[in-house]
Amino acid sequence: MSDTTPVDRPSDETITERGSNRSQRPTSDAFKQFITSRWAPRQDLGVTPGRAVPFTAARRARLSARFAGTRLVIPAGPLKQRSNDTDYRFRPHSAFAHLTGFGTDQEPDAVLVLHPTAEGEGDGGSQHHAVLYVRPLAPRDTEEFYADSRYGEFWVGARPTLDDVTTATGIEARHVDELREALAKDVGTDGVQVLVIAEADEEITAVIEAIRTEAGTQEQAQDDALAEAASELRLVKDELEVELMRDAVARTIDGFEEVVRSLPRAVEHRRGERVIETAFDAHARLEGNTVGYETIAAAGDHATTLHWITNDGVVRRGEMVLLDAGVEIDELYTADVTRTLPVDGEYTEVQRRIYTAVLDAADAAFAVARPGARFRDIHAAAMEVIAARLEEWGLLPVSAEESLSPEGQQHRRWMVHGTSHHLGLDVHDCAQARREMYLDGVLEPGMVFTIEPGLYFKADDLAVPEEYRGIGVRIEDDVLVTADGNENLSAALPRRPEDVEAWMARLRG
Repeated sequence: MSDTTPVDRPSDETITERGSNRSQRPTSDAFKQFITSRWAPRQDLGVTPGRAVPFTAARRARLSARFAGTRLVIPAGPLKQRSNDTDYRFRPHSAFAHLTGFGTDQEPDAVLVLHPTAEGEGDGGSQHHAVLYVRPLAPRDTEEFYADSRYGEFWVGARPTLDDVTTATGIEARHVDELREALAKDVGTDGVQVLVIAEADEEITAVIEAIRTEAGTQEQAQDDALAEAASELRLVKDELEVELMRDAVARTIDGFEEVVRSLPRAVEHRRGERVIETAFDAHARLEGNTVGYETIAAAGDHATTLHWITNDGVVRRGEMVLLDAGVEIDELYTADVTRTLPVDGEYTEVQRRIYTAVLDAADAAFAVARPGARFRDIHAAAMEVIAARLEEWGLLPVSAEESLSPEGQQHRRWMVHGTSHHLGLDVHDCAQARREMYLDGVLEPGMVFTIEPGLYFKADDLAVPEEYRGIGVRIEDDVLVTADGNENLSAALPRRPEDVEAWMARLRG
């Protein structure tokens, strides 16, 4: 990999400054004059208005209505260091992406600010005017052009101009150098408060805290209200978001097919789980932005570890593989799907028994996932089936009814996680929403969440028969609440054991 910060350093540099001391860029005036000259005019990036523009405007208007008279600051976030002077691929904060329409690795260090206006004088009649503060494309006669490894055109390609950003997002764009002054304007003196999504960018949060101190105001406690509101804004997906979720799910299903085709190779490799992981992750990178979270490719007893992402185990014939994976598309929406697949293409009698119990629990959850029901009802319906099956198999020390009571819960030994979570820009979306809006919330058309019951019998679990030990099963689908019920967005991926077997046989020829 090329040197990432090509600047000559003095001998008395600090430890922090030495991160890129191997660089050998010339510093002569002759070099600077030559490298900044004789370039053809830049090609137009061909930026056009994004299809998200009307949707993001509506989202910002909804947020504006909750915070009249308050300056709202939503950072994209900075680049994050991976090691020494290398960074991770950038992903903007989900609230920023939701309110601007930016996706992929666009606009590190950008900040969306909703400036308060008089009532009705803001964008679209709202109470705020939105401005995007960004670092635009630098001229080629500047040092940034050739020497800045994070932002320079020579290193990361041409960045959009301010006009490009405005065209793409429908939001006025200004240089990020203007941000500090804009954030401080009228704070304290005219009663203007400024709130920030604090977790998104530590440096921006520190700047705002300094502004508050200078103005003699302290609103840190209210920052949580902005994060909460931005999260709740995503509980009900709009038309575009539903379309993007369908796309993410469809690409994920294609990735599961790639995994089935890779199983013979996985059996032969000493790290068969990695064969499965890389089959899916390569597909996600080719057909989307990346994976929405670290792929779980858990074979045998590893399937009883809920978030097994080490994926370094062998894949054995006669066992099953639990694949929990999702493609994150370029717009950053992700699917989250799980299937538990027989390595040989056919379930054994015990595997089928456990799999069917989990499937029945999922079906019970689907039956109650309707408008007007509460989110917690989904989990309760699944648990009734799980407890009943465990009682039927003689595994519970009490009756299913006793186990389902708040004082019992013995059945949760074999399923300690919840049955559902909201899904969207984050795999666990809307996580900062209030309890009454999420867990105790009422289901509405447009909500998207998972249904994912499971049963996990660890290899050393002496509370179950030996034939159950080392078997973990989870079935997870992505669900859209509709006006009269729900739609299984991942229904194209087989769920019933006989359908899974037929699907795998077809894919493997």
